Formats: sequence, structure tokens, C-alpha cells
Amino acid sequence: MKKQAGSKSTTLLPVEIIQNKIYFIRGHKVMLDRDLAELYGVFTSQLTRQVRRNIERFPNDF
Repeated sequence: MKKQAGSKSTTLLPVEIIQNKIYFIRGHKVMLDRDLAELYGVFTSQLTRQVRRNIERFPNDF
């Protein structure tokens, strides 16, 4: 799922879709970067780059 730059979607996803992408690993709830990128409609590399550039905007455990 890829979006064009500048486009925004207001479509809500069913809770089940998001819950199915949350894994429980070594006592922690985890989402894979590829799943987050898919939810946001961006490439995984773009998501990773934005997190790295804006780390102060994300929770400490992100």
C-alpha cells in the first residue's frame, strides 16, 4: 500500500487489523516496521528515516 506524497487519508481501520499486527515477544508488545509502514501507507525505508530524523516526537519505547 503506497500513497502519493501529500495525500492524506481519513479512513479508519478496524481494530482487529491493528491487533493482528501486534506481537508479544520476550514480554513486550511489538509492531514490525513493515507493518507500521503499511498502516501509514509509506515505504519502510521512509518510515525508518522519519523516525531517525524526528526521534524526539516518538515515545521512548518506540
